[in-house]
Amino acid sequence: MDTTVETAAQLGLTAGEFEKIKEILNRTPNFAELAAYSVMWSEHCSYKNSIKWLKTLPREGGKLLVKAGEENAGLADIGDGLGVVFKIESHNHPSAIEPFQGAATGVGGIHRDIFTMGARPIAALNSLRFGNLKDQKTQHLLSGVVHGIGHYGNCFGVPTVGGEVYFEDCYHTNPLVNAMSVGVVEAGKTVSATAWGEGNPVFIVGSATGKDGIGGASFASADITEESAQDLPSVQVGDPFQEKKLLEACLEVIPTGALVGMQDMGAAGIICSTAETSAKGGVGMVINLDKVPKRQQNMKAWELLLSESQERMLLIVQKGREKEVIGVFEKWDLPCSEIGEVTNDGLLKFYMNGELEAELPAESMVLGGGAPVYDREYHEPKYFEKISSFDPAAVPVPTDLKNVAEQVVSIPNIANKRWIYRQYDSMVGTVNASTNEPSDAAVVLVKGTTKGLAVTTDCNSRYVYADPQVGCMIAVSEAARNIVCSGGTPLGVTNCLNFGNPYDPEVYYQFVHAIKGMGEACRKFDTPVTGGNVSFYNQNPDGAVYPTPTIGMVGLLEDVQNKMTLDFKKPGDFIYLVGEVTDDLGSSEYLNKICNVKFSPAPLFNLEDEFRLQSSVKHLIQEGLIESAHDISEGGLFITLFESAAWNNLGFEIDVDIPVRKDAFWFGESQSRVVVSATYQQSAQLEAVLNSSGLPWVRIGKVTDGEIFIDNDSWGNIESWKHRYDTAIEKHLNHYLPE
Repeated sequence: MDTTVETAAQLGLTAGEFEKIKEILNRTPNFAELAAYSVMWSEHCSYKNSIKWLKTLPREGGKLLVKAGEENAGLADIGDGLGVVFKIESHNHPSAIEPFQGAATGVGGIHRDIFTMGARPIAALNSLRFGNLKDQKTQHLLSGVVHGIGHYGNCFGVPTVGGEVYFEDCYHTNPLVNAMSVGVVEAGKTVSATAWGEGNPVFIVGSATGKDGIGGASFASADITEESAQDLPSVQVGDPFQEKKLLEACLEVIPTGALVGMQDMGAAGIICSTAETSAKGGVGMVINLDKVPKRQQNMKAWELLLSESQERMLLIVQKGREKEVIGVFEKWDLPCSEIGEVTNDGLLKFYMNGELEAELPAESMVLGGGAPVYDREYHEPKYFEKISSFDPAAVPVPTDLKNVAEQVVSIPNIANKRWIYRQYDSMVGTVNASTNEPSDAAVVLVKGTTKGLAVTTDCNSRYVYADPQVGCMIAVSEAARNIVCSGGTPLGVTNCLNFGNPYDPEVYYQFVHAIKGMGEACRKFDTPVTGGNVSFYNQNPDGAVYPTPTIGMVGLLEDVQNKMTLDFKKPGDFIYLVGEVTDDLGSSEYLNKICNVKFSPAPLFNLEDEFRLQSSVKHLIQEGLIESAHDISEGGLFITLFESAAWNNLGFEIDVDIPVRKDAFWFGESQSRVVVSATYQQSAQLEAVLNSSGLPWVRIGKVTDGEIFIDNDSWGNIESWKHRYDTAIEKHLNHYLPE
């Protein structure tokens, strides 16, 4: 097949990139070579439109054991000769087209990133975004995605312990499906995604290769439209039982010492795994594509190179130790085929039945090597004018606060997500410490130790839309706040950066300033960014989705017995609001969904105040001065109080004279605030510590046995509020529950 500028354009390459490829090869590439560059230089693999700014993030320090980008996932020291491995990635476009397989293979792919480093996955989380819940398409997508996540995770045997779900109109065409995996590994037992040693054999293990997922990396770097269903071949098909066997086989083969390196086959399949491991080791490979196990006949060389069939690994093995490796995979009844060997010339040579199909310099294809790097134009979005013109005085203060609270508790972004999480197995593996003791972050046990890991995903994309820099600082801060309120110390961040088209200067402005905010907050909390992924081209027919830089964060509890929970414990306990009370309504669920104000500033936020708050809360927990801690986020103070009370069917009595708007007091979402409860015996010392901290605080009331009283007015029993909260989402979705 002839290769021209037009062919390159059809594959997603620019005319300039086509010329650069010709320079690298010193000739015109054939179709297989051009197709290989098209996926390797796609945004999904090369980060060509984002890497300049990603490099400004803090990428080492703290407890990290590897720098960002060095391996498939982040690795942090948790003591006792153990490390935690963690990463978050997106599977947005496949999930928009085929929600079940799109989400399922997203879960499978992120777990492979963990065990390819030698760690056993112990927990999964997710961050999901959909359109209006009343819309039938949204219900279909949500049902498929949740079923896919649940099916893969439940069969694979890793508990889904936490996550978040938001519903906003801008995600109607292009939902976001971000999956996170967390694993534990013994020091010295990690495996690098590196090839070295001339003559060392190269193996492909796991599932046979088919035509599913061909060009998936390029598919992820294109806008989604209503016609994208024709791109179904770009959606992979997952098999969680096969992946479970692959996990066990890989973890069994590592202690043999026969491995040189291991890399999972995710985006761009064989071409990506061979290029990245070779470039990292400064070597090349000769690969015989005809030796790759296939599940479809007459596959062409370029199809084998680009296929993203799931549950596959590339292994580089020490020469002479092949039988040890083959024996392990035969035991687990998995294909294990030697397909080539390492060379010392830096070239990837792909043969098919003895004929050379492609010859490519490995370094030229990868991020940090020859892949292009661009600096895109950006300027302040036009809609900022609407945000700056927001006048809170134009929003009338409601006279019936109870009625407003009833509406707020039913907003899908706030209401109980049990319809979703009941489809996930949260207890498989017996590590989940949060099932019967709720906390702001999920807490999982590190078996064989007293330690626990606090894990969370966080991002309020409306905040980021209103102010990308501040909004992203809030996302990092809330993740850290959730971990601290659960008794943990933040260790590090993995991010999933979901934005629109980077060639749109307003979208790129959002991206650049979100990265600036992320870097500032991560440096403050000493939580280096270990990696993650960038997902551009998330568009709907009216424009981009909200900028959504999802933050996955992991924290450490040295002793899981010191975990702090969010639930009120008994009637009579005092309730405290720690943090500043303000007149702020900006970007709140109340303002957006109840008052129908779509453009308002981000909530009030100060990074220094946030840091002081978290330091003080951590001290209160360590000294045993509080019974519960729950941060104030979506829905404001009322929702925080309700969630703390509801778990044990308790209520609360609040009677405090605060000189701010009543709706801002109850439903505003200004940051750096936490609600804590304490016994009478704890209260004197607690108040003394709060006074010495310099933080604003106020004792706002006490826990009751089930009634809610606001300013001496009864708002009814907690049971009626729980019913409203529990059923708001389910009434739209119960007919979608799987049989």
